[in-house]
Amino acid sequence: MVLGLPAAPSFARGPDSLADEAAAVSDAVVNISATQAIEEKHGAGVVPQLQEGTPFDDLFEEFFKKRQQQGGGAPKPRERRSNSLGSGFVIDPSGIVITNNHVIADSNEVTVIFTDGQKLRAEVIGKDTKVDVAVLRVKPLKPLKAVKFGDSEKMRVGDWVMAVGNPFGLGGTVTAGIVSARHRNIDSGPYDNYIQTDAAINKGNSGGPLFNMEGDVIGINTAILSPSGGSIGIGFATPASTVQPVIEQLQKFGETRRGWLGVRIQNVDDSVAASLDLGSVRGALVAGTDVKGPAAAAGLEVGDVIVRFDGKDIKESRDLPKIVAQAPVGKDVEVVVVRKGKELTKAVTLGRLEDGEVHAAAVAPKPVDVPKAPGEPAAQTAMGMTFMGLTNASRQKYTIAESIASGVVITGIEPSSPAADKRLQPGEVLVEINQEPVKQPSDAAKRIEALKTDGKKSALLLVANAQGEVRFVALPIY
Repeated sequence: MVLGLPAAPSFARGPDSLADEAAAVSDAVVNISATQAIEEKHGAGVVPQLQEGTPFDDLFEEFFKKRQQQGGGAPKPRERRSNSLGSGFVIDPSGIVITNNHVIADSNEVTVIFTDGQKLRAEVIGKDTKVDVAVLRVKPLKPLKAVKFGDSEKMRVGDWVMAVGNPFGLGGTVTAGIVSARHRNIDSGPYDNYIQTDAAINKGNSGGPLFNMEGDVIGINTAILSPSGGSIGIGFATPASTVQPVIEQLQKFGETRRGWLGVRIQNVDDSVAASLDLGSVRGALVAGTDVKGPAAAAGLEVGDVIVRFDGKDIKESRDLPKIVAQAPVGKDVEVVVVRKGKELTKAVTLGRLEDGEVHAAAVAPKPVDVPKAPGEPAAQTAMGMTFMGLTNASRQKYTIAESIASGVVITGIEPSSPAADKRLQPGEVLVEINQEPVKQPSDAAKRIEALKTDGKKSALLLVANAQGEVRFVALPIY
């Protein structure tokens, strides 16, 4: 009997060649030239600004009046043209081109340059800053070579990918690597969900395609992590699954039409999960609701934890904005929340999230010293914090908004306490402890003692800043 030899160990290696794939897609990858015209004003010929009543008033007025009559007026402002280069790709033979929004942002003129040297002026159909994508249209004399999107959700860490683009103005550059990670959040926007790759991506690759081995676009190369500005093997592509719905809306409407729930959310960590009896870390904690938003109308409350939206589990808070944004405006959805340990299902009709709504954070005025008011409740201390009553004097001292109807004011924080680690500040207002209202300093101390007696290890505080914006903070009880 002949025994078989043990199988030789197998080692992962890349494809023998990407030449055929590169040849098949390269003509659909384009260079993007974006030009911005900036007016430069010059001092020559400009009438000087003199203080009124000087002896030279009449002299200068007569001089410049004659000069303007003779055609020697102030010269016209000169334009300075600023150019930026990026990449893009054709998705429709009729002339639809995709790139990053930041490649063409604020530009007066966009030109698409093809591999055969053809240059076509582009019209911007629509753009979106949140996922950093822009849709362009050119008018070619004949159908263009186009590529199609693939299923980015099927990509696995370790799969081979190929990037084609225009790094540093070197058009038609092909690089290859693997998917290094998925679902990366680099804090660049509300819908971060990047594919990380070690395929070389440099300045100028932005807006170009990341291909799978079938020649389908599974991402748009958007960002790099680099201290030098060159590739160090950490590049990020926006997945096709994220950009495709946005591109469809931009083509159809010229703008995005995202679903809107109308909640402000926070992460759920171990201490928050324990405080709310969630059983495990999951969901998105509702820290605020828009009074005119769909969530408030449906009965969602501050302190609810959204664990499922439209049949999709919410594993962490950053999942919720992406799922809501992709849902159609006006759709009726079921939202499952955990409230005080029990699951409730709410029916919500989604509104529309308007692009460009930016709520600037108000800067709290500097506190002023105000003497203690007569009859003010005595201060209490708990969990490294000192509390005082919410009185007219404390409102004035810490410029607390009238919209904060009740609570106790935090007037001191022990430097080495967990409260200091969680960046609680004097002047903030403690509104609730474990979803129970706090009205007097003594309420806070009694509530903490009750939680100790019940064997609780942490307390969930609802805290408002001076402008009335609230957030949850979980602190260990000691």
